Amino acid sequence: MPINGSVSTRRRDVVPMWRDRDRPDRSDDPMQDDRPLDINTATAAELDAVSALKGHGFEIVRYRKERGGFTDLRQLDEVPGLTGKADGIAAALTVGDA
Repeated sequence: MPINGSVSTRRRDVVPMWRDRDRPDRSDDPMQDDRPLDINTATAAELDAVSALKGHGFEIVRYRKERGGFTDLRQLDEVPGLTGKADGIAAALTVGDA
């Protein structure tokens, strides 16, 4: 709140307008990559970024730690709350070495 009823000129909702040459490089961001996400190495946040898995990243990581990793994508159906939700997203996921 401005002091003495004055109007604040400070804007908190300003979003920078990047020109292509000024745009930050996000090539190291795994979610900007087209490669499939390895469910045996992905963090809970990375798994949550996959729309069909949103909100289940923690459970997937917990299941993975308890069971020693995944050997097949179909095992996602064994994760509590995920039965059938991972169908059709095989192109976005992969199973690396457990």
